[in-house]
Amino acid sequence: MSANTDIAAQTGQGAPLSEVALQLAAVHKHFRQGKSVIDALKGVDLRIAQGRITGLLGPDGAGKTTLIRLAAGLLLPSAGQVLVLGRDTVYDGAAIQQNIGYMPQRFGLYDDLTVQENLELYADLQGLHSGERQQRFDELLKLTALGPFSGRRAGALSGGMKQKLGLACTLLRAPRLLLLDEPTVGVDPISRRELWSIIKLMRGQGVAVLVSTAYLDEAEQCDDIVLLHDGHVLAHQSPEAFHAPLKGHVFLVQHPQQRKRFLQESLHARPGVLDALVQAEGVRAVLLGTTPLQQNGEQWQPMEPRFEDAFVSLLQGQREGRQDSLPAPQPTPQTQAPALAAASEGAVPPVIEVKALRRYFGAFQAVKGISFTVGKGEVFGLLGANGAGKSTTFRMLCGLLPASSGTLLVAGADLRTANADARGRIGYVAQKFALYGNLSARQNLNFFASAYGLTGSRRKQRLAWAYKEFDLTEYADAGVMDLPQGYKQRLALACALMHEPSILFLDEPTSGVDPLARREFWQRINHLAESGVTIMITTHFMDEAEYCDHLVLMSLGEILAFGTPREIRGRVRTEALPEPTMEDAFIALIQSHEAQIRRAA
Repeated sequence: MSANTDIAAQTGQGAPLSEVALQLAAVHKHFRQGKSVIDALKGVDLRIAQGRITGLLGPDGAGKTTLIRLAAGLLLPSAGQVLVLGRDTVYDGAAIQQNIGYMPQRFGLYDDLTVQENLELYADLQGLHSGERQQRFDELLKLTALGPFSGRRAGALSGGMKQKLGLACTLLRAPRLLLLDEPTVGVDPISRRELWSIIKLMRGQGVAVLVSTAYLDEAEQCDDIVLLHDGHVLAHQSPEAFHAPLKGHVFLVQHPQQRKRFLQESLHARPGVLDALVQAEGVRAVLLGTTPLQQNGEQWQPMEPRFEDAFVSLLQGQREGRQDSLPAPQPTPQTQAPALAAASEGAVPPVIEVKALRRYFGAFQAVKGISFTVGKGEVFGLLGANGAGKSTTFRMLCGLLPASSGTLLVAGADLRTANADARGRIGYVAQKFALYGNLSARQNLNFFASAYGLTGSRRKQRLAWAYKEFDLTEYADAGVMDLPQGYKQRLALACALMHEPSILFLDEPTSGVDPLARREFWQRINHLAESGVTIMITTHFMDEAEYCDHLVLMSLGEILAFGTPREIRGRVRTEALPEPTMEDAFIALIQSHEAQIRRAA
């Protein structure tokens, strides 16, 4: 076939042609949106080798999902050629489907069917012969550790277990090429680790894996990384090749009298600083040069670069001169959090107070008598594995779900009986995108302004603030479902802040959002906290937990740990692990608790 000859002539990354699982040559993909044409991919050349894990990374709208769908044969190129296992997707789509596995961002499990029944249904859809089914089912149930749950409804599984079931269904017909579109979004660190163990096993069996991810630490586990931006391949190389040029440019910055959030904002404002990220014991700074930009009282320590440093540096360079990022909020010159200062004086009662809180669903106890308080101006994190009870707790705090027993006060009011004025002090961003998808961004903003009772000049002022502060003018009349993920998140936050609430609830607000958008988001949250707004947040990004003043770590409906990030990390510090990360602490504490429960049973 001529396609083989044409692509063989291309100079590209990767292995010799006989060992290449996926090849793209001068691939363009256009989409029509009304009268305009969107160029999702612009002349992409790419080779993915057999038996290797290739990470696909880039900001929102870079073209990652489009590329994966082209590789799966679900889309055809507007120009250029796509070869999968030596076959052209234009001519051999049906044959290609027999040899690949494809797991989209939202895999179509059937919630009312059991784990076993979902496997049987997908075996039917994939034409798996009856004689080989049970052996394959047994292999996959063992691989994903879902054997004990084969009779459980898919809808009753935790988020991580659902992702593992989706992967098992994808692997029913042992593929030679495995395509995974952000398989770990929205799952806890333990489930992420389990999923990556499975991915590495696939590589060991000679499978080529192409995986897109929003977690930059996962990129370090790949053999190769393809970095996409605006439909172009910026680079295709190993993780080490990405971060090697930054050696000598990365530092850990500490200040004994300054909080990390304020130190981060101070570094962001300095010329020559490419990135500043809150990290365990300080702020990780990436510089344009190699000379520390030290100011009074600061301590600078050289650090080894990593892929995340390269990712942000490269993409910030691409953005230079553009106006598509949020303006950095000005730091408030404080050295002590408002909540901590108030607590030391004993003058201000807690903004959120939880005592002996319980919630039952029938005979099942999802939340088991938990207690904690949150002070004014704090960023308070609620962490836990999928199924830990944190989302149930969060919904009770927001007044969306009644407690079975216990005391729950928000700004001194019980939300079960609170009037509209008390509820009006609260802003809420849901875990799943909860704006109106059939309306434009402008219509959503107008709707929420009306819902919060804004009228006259204040309404005009707050709407103008939303467009300017979140850079939404360009997308004002776009349908919400057509917005890039980062802009959806901006719009959701703008709507939640429309009425200037004093308490903000954020339920996994950065899930599926690219790293640059997450940085913009946390600049905004830090600024709100400095101005006295109380923030309560759930997240599966353990690096985000470092922004919190205090954390609660939940497991199986109970509180395992409460304290500052440093205190929680300190609980798992050992000689063998002298500098544990928050992810280390999360996994160690939860696995220890679950083991105790199993022994007691």
